[in-house]
Amino acid sequence: MKKLFLLAFAMLSLVACEQSNKQQDALLAQQRDSLNQIIAQKDNEINDVMGTLNDIEEGFREITEAQGRVALAKRGEGASSAARIKENMEFIQTTMKQNRELINKLRQQLRESTIKGDQLKRTIENLTAQLEEKDAQLRELRAELEAKEIHIAELDETIAGLSEDVTTLKEETTQKTETIQTQDKQLNTAWFVFGTKKELKEQNILKDGQVLRDNFNKEYFTKIDIRVDKEIKLYSRDARLLTDHPASSYTLQRDANKQYVLRITNPEQFWSTSKYLVVLVK
Repeated sequence: MKKLFLLAFAMLSLVACEQSNKQQDALLAQQRDSLNQIIAQKDNEINDVMGTLNDIEEGFREITEAQGRVALAKRGEGASSAARIKENMEFIQTTMKQNRELINKLRQQLRESTIKGDQLKRTIENLTAQLEEKDAQLRELRAELEAKEIHIAELDETIAGLSEDVTTLKEETTQKTETIQTQDKQLNTAWFVFGTKKELKEQNILKDGQVLRDNFNKEYFTKIDIRVDKEIKLYSRDARLLTDHPASSYTLQRDANKQYVLRITNPEQFWSTSKYLVVLVK
C-alpha cells in the first residue's frame, strides 16, 4: 500500500513538472514572438528612413549637376545659352520642391518612429547644412542671372520656401534635442536617504515597519545621477538597506573609520527595482 502511495505521488509530481515546463515553454515562445515583432517593426522603420534619405541625397546630387550645367551655359552667349539656363533652372526648381517634400516626409517619419539616437540628430543636422548651402548658392546664382537680365520668376518662390524649411527644421531639431536630453536626465535620476529609525519615521519614510508607503517626505531625499554617483558614504558602523535592490548589484564595505560605504557595482540592475533608496543606520 505504501509503495502504491509513493508511486502515485511520484506520477503526480511528474505530471505537475511537465505542465510547468509546458507553461514555461509557452511563455518563452510568446516572448520570442513579441521580440521578433519588435525587431521586424524596427527593420521596417529603418528601411523607410533610409529610402527617404537616399532619395534626398539623389535630389541634391541632381541639383549640383544642374548647377554645373547652368555655370557652363553662363559662359556662352545668345538665345541658346539663355534657353539652357532657363531649362536647368526649372529642373532645379522642381527637384528642390521634391527635396523639400521628402525632407518633410523624413521629419514625419522621425516623429512617428521608435528609432532614436545621436545618429539621427547628426543626419538632420547634415541635411540642414546642405539646405543652407544650396540656399546660399541659389541666391548667388539668382543675383548673377539678374545681372545678365535672365529672370526666372519661380526661383524666388523656391528660395523663399527653402529658407522657411531650413528655419522650421532647425527649430524642430532643437526641440527634439531638448526633449531627448530631458528624458535622458529623468531616466538616469534617482533619490536616496539614510537615517535612524526615528528620523525615517518622522519623515513618514518608515511607517509601521513599511517603507515608502503614503505621504513620505520626498524633499528629505538627495537626488543623484545614477551614471555618475556610484558610491554613497553612510557615516555609520551599522547600515541596512530597507528598499529592495538586487544583492549582486552593490556592496556594503567599511572604510578606514569602520563606517559603511555603499558601492553600486551595477547601476542599471541596482535601480531597476526602485529609483528610491532607503538605508537604515544607527
